[in-house]
Amino acid sequence: MIQVRRVVSPVVFLLGVCSFVLPQSTNDAIERRIDALLQQMTVQEKAGQVTLNDGDSLEVLERVKEGQVGALLNVLGAEKTNAAQRLAVEQSRLKIPLLFGFDVIHGFRTVFPVPIASASSFDPQLIEQAERVAAKEATAAGIKWAYAPMVDVARDPRWGRIVEGAGEDPYLGGVVGAARVRGFQGQNLGDPQSLVACVKHYAAYGAVEGGREYNTADISEQTLREVYLPPFHAGLEAGGATVMAAFQDLNGVPASANRHTLTDILRGEWGFNGLVVSDYNSVRELTIHGVARDEAEAAQMAFTAGVDMSMADGVYGKQLPALVESGKVPRSVLDEAVRRVLRLKFKAGLFEHPYTDPKRAQADILSPENLAVARRMAQESMVLLKNDKDLLPLDKGAKTIAVIGPLADDKANQLGSWVANGAARDAVTPLEAIKAKLPNARILPSPGTDLELSGQHYDSGATGAAPAPSSATGAVRSGGANRPRSIEDAVTAAQKADVAIIFLGEPSNYTGEASARSTFELPGEQQKLLEAVAATGKPVVLVLESGRPLDIRWANEHASTIIQAWYPGSQAGNAIADVIFGDASPSARLPISWPRSIGQIPVYYDHKNTGRPSSPDRWHTGYQFESKDPLFPFGYGLTYTQFKYGSLRVETPTISSTGTLRVTAQVQNEGKRVGTEVVQLYLHDRIAPTSRPVRELKGFLRVTLTPGERKNVEFSVGANDLGSYDANMAWIVPEGTYDVWVAPNALEGVQGTFQVEVK
Repeated sequence: MIQVRRVVSPVVFLLGVCSFVLPQSTNDAIERRIDALLQQMTVQEKAGQVTLNDGDSLEVLERVKEGQVGALLNVLGAEKTNAAQRLAVEQSRLKIPLLFGFDVIHGFRTVFPVPIASASSFDPQLIEQAERVAAKEATAAGIKWAYAPMVDVARDPRWGRIVEGAGEDPYLGGVVGAARVRGFQGQNLGDPQSLVACVKHYAAYGAVEGGREYNTADISEQTLREVYLPPFHAGLEAGGATVMAAFQDLNGVPASANRHTLTDILRGEWGFNGLVVSDYNSVRELTIHGVARDEAEAAQMAFTAGVDMSMADGVYGKQLPALVESGKVPRSVLDEAVRRVLRLKFKAGLFEHPYTDPKRAQADILSPENLAVARRMAQESMVLLKNDKDLLPLDKGAKTIAVIGPLADDKANQLGSWVANGAARDAVTPLEAIKAKLPNARILPSPGTDLELSGQHYDSGATGAAPAPSSATGAVRSGGANRPRSIEDAVTAAQKADVAIIFLGEPSNYTGEASARSTFELPGEQQKLLEAVAATGKPVVLVLESGRPLDIRWANEHASTIIQAWYPGSQAGNAIADVIFGDASPSARLPISWPRSIGQIPVYYDHKNTGRPSSPDRWHTGYQFESKDPLFPFGYGLTYTQFKYGSLRVETPTISSTGTLRVTAQVQNEGKRVGTEVVQLYLHDRIAPTSRPVRELKGFLRVTLTPGERKNVEFSVGANDLGSYDANMAWIVPEGTYDVWVAPNALEGVQGTFQVEVK
């Protein structure tokens, strides 16, 4: 075996809170200013700096004046943030500014596609550009700290927060997470338009049992390190300023009190010196987990484990002074946490520029440039799953088109979950966009049915009356007012049309936090609607809007075309119409394996081979009455043309522990249209001390080719990135034979081999 220590460059984490390196003289000056402040601060003021309060109530603002609040969340708008900031920097004793945080998950006022959708683009440059827009808009509203990106690997679509991440793969999750960090933070964290990123939820939150929010996670140390931690590491290498601890317990230890992950790994192995914040109320919840007797013990456990700042529960402000006085929390530990808070505020420019210019909102929010980025992001996020007989793109000269389904003219549900400061009125619906694109066509709209049946949201087992939809997204039945809602009406429209475009899916409040589902069926009577429209014999274009894969086995057999649009955001309708009518070509790929049924979960591409992977009889790993393979594999997606792969060449057939693998292959557009292919690189270590996945993604490229055009694509992978952890959790790169594929998805591709040898 080649033993390789996984080393993180100390330069990466030198500052801990920014994505750029300041001159040492600047760093020294900041540290001197921090030292001076620490010498003047009382223990209560220090406890205040590590306290994050929700809102700006009168009681909270009084404590701001007393210097006992370090940060606020959910305070929006330059007027409100400036008013609170004025109390901190003009009336508090030490004039330390506040840090304002908010959930900027997929845009601010300009709402972008949900994160799982943008990850489907496999376009980190565009993702970075989208987050720059989000940062510009959020900072114009006084926000300086985004509780994003979420980089949790998620392999259970029942989990509502799968919508908030980049899917099942650690490599893709790392690339996307790093792009989002760079987009938020820019080149200079002190820039008024830069937003502090918060990489969350640390760690393994996507592994919760049963896909149930806040539930326990029980996984091996190897799985933790090889699957769930790499995206966090990538986000911090990109300069991620802060980290948020998760809600759940991991192997019996709640994340907010997990010294192994927070201190041993994050601080010790990775060298991270930035700020760690708890999730909402999660320090206090250590008492509910049953690991702390009371709030005082909860504060002690979380603080000494490595959580610098508590969110919303006020536990640190109440308990830390007495804990320091008693010696249960060393004063040096408190000082170091306060130092991280102050350092972040200095690097973010808050001491020099504490206020937000109110005039910025007029120019920086919902600008034409911002909407253009949102439209392109939505175009690149839609996955074409099926296109029989090249039905798409539709001819713009079509005479009569039926636009059917409860999501066809629903503004609110185009936005998805976690819409920040987005407003339903800003969204463009598919019906609006199709009418605008085809002004001379006869458009026959019909919702056909409601999006859900009353109370159906609680298929996850919750009880009681369903809550009202959030004010940000509006009612789930917001679209198509005064239009008949009957399947018969929709069938009549389809019968009169040349083609039926049907918009189905799940309400956006079925996704996000605390929105687990125990079934993947289309809610309400949508399946009946689909079957009735398909029975007309007219071509059917099915557009799905959801935050997770849905059960579309019937649709895959009977619909002519299927597009997974996810929740596309403010420019949803325009982007969908662009793709359907050929003004944009679909290029997205699935960032998750699409299950056939819920009984297959978890199903993911980089599974282990097992000792009995296949057999002509029943003695193999699989199901008696169902395929073990997904309906669509990871990385899958069609375009409006066809690509051929060939001529794979391993340029480095043998590499050493310090070498670099270089692989080339030829990709050709064999169709009649320009298209963009997402070319993917997969590897497999045949023999290792621990069993290895059948394939692992190690690279991807977006390649645009004209009809008939060929291109040689090249990938490079350092030997250290071929490694894995052995049974003793030592990082090694095993000698021997490796397989390599250049492929359009995780199940296909052209294959070669190479050797790793000691030299």
